[in-house]
Amino acid sequence: MTTIAAAPEASPYLREFESLERNGYGLHPQWLQTLRRDAIHAFTALGFPTARRGNEEWKYTDVRPIARAGFRLPTQSCHSESIEESIPNLASLGDPAWHRMVFVDGRFVPNLSSLPETITTANLADALHSHDSLIQKHLARHAPYRTHAFTALNTAFLHQGAFLRLPPDTALDHPLHLIYLSTTGEPHTLSQPRTLAVIGRGSKAAIVETYAGPDGTPYLSNAVSELVLEANASLDYYRLQQHGDEGYHVGTTQAVLGSGANFSSTTLDLGGSLVRNNLNALLDAPESGCALNGLYLAGETQKIDNQVVIDHAKPHTNSRELYKGILGGRARAAFHGSITVRKDAQKVDAKQEDKNLLLSDKAQVNVKPAFWIYADDVKCGHGAASGQIDENSLFYLQSRGIDQEQARRLLVRGFAQEIIDAIPNPTVKSLVNNLVEDKLPTL
Repeated sequence: MTTIAAAPEASPYLREFESLERNGYGLHPQWLQTLRRDAIHAFTALGFPTARRGNEEWKYTDVRPIARAGFRLPTQSCHSESIEESIPNLASLGDPAWHRMVFVDGRFVPNLSSLPETITTANLADALHSHDSLIQKHLARHAPYRTHAFTALNTAFLHQGAFLRLPPDTALDHPLHLIYLSTTGEPHTLSQPRTLAVIGRGSKAAIVETYAGPDGTPYLSNAVSELVLEANASLDYYRLQQHGDEGYHVGTTQAVLGSGANFSSTTLDLGGSLVRNNLNALLDAPESGCALNGLYLAGETQKIDNQVVIDHAKPHTNSRELYKGILGGRARAAFHGSITVRKDAQKVDAKQEDKNLLLSDKAQVNVKPAFWIYADDVKCGHGAASGQIDENSLFYLQSRGIDQEQARRLLVRGFAQEIIDAIPNPTVKSLVNNLVEDKLPTL
């Protein structure tokens, strides 16, 4: 075996991995064992990304607090009764009619879950027995781990997670709600949520991923989602981040689109101390398209970083991207949108925008929109804007008898409304609307 020099902060995770291999991981399929070992070797070689190590894409996200904290996988088993006591608002996280899978500190909790009977949804660990070949085909094949440390860390500890297989020409009647919760059962808990969804040819579904946790304690949620859309499939994907004030979150989502497939995504960031989202869409066949929207609201000393990459690998593909941020206090945000149009990917239609509203002189945002175009018959455009509330608009509302504070709220609310109005599912739209209403007064 080749010895790989480990980055110092990676050593505790390597020791924990070796312990798990001795106590259970070795019983899993050989291909999964090999995958995990490859991933832990990648992570120990890479270490956590820092600008000092030449990671330009992490320039505005300082992960040294994560590297120093020494987060660990939980050792206690979770009980639904204690979960409901520690997280009393579980029922308020989504619509009761939605299908639901609940994971607490990375572990599936069947008693709190409600799975659809007509399609395959299962804990990833259980699905290995019934869908081994399909899972082997897609798991860790789309979200790259050899060059991305957090994805490598998640892949090294692959065990439980959400698995969805929608057969061809099927429509899921309600959204599938994947709830990934972190608790205060143990200090510095590390959870590694994993989602694999394969949407069959001509099928249609909606997936809502909720990430949440309590205030007052540090924890790390390191999530990876792989979404595979076969020909003419359609997926509405929602990512709702509501972590506690000391929670750290790194999330990576990779969507792969087949011919004629349509992928729409809405990312909502509300909580967390340090949050990094990596959203990647590969348009891998003609006539595929995506619409990626995001809304991030940060106050006090929150830090939120969105990295969105769209890869137009084939001709006759289209994309729309709109992200908006509202920042107050001493919050920091970063947005990097990168759209690539490959050689011979002609007739691409792509547009990218990021807009930010700064409610405080101490809030700050760094924006970097980028196009990489290697074809000549395309229609592409991008834009970025950051600023404070328009004084003329504020004066106009006040001249109509609206007091200053109410006028300010109306303008801020109107700034966010464009993202909310674009949500196609009415129950998701209502939930997002309420979450935004609750967050805005704190900025």
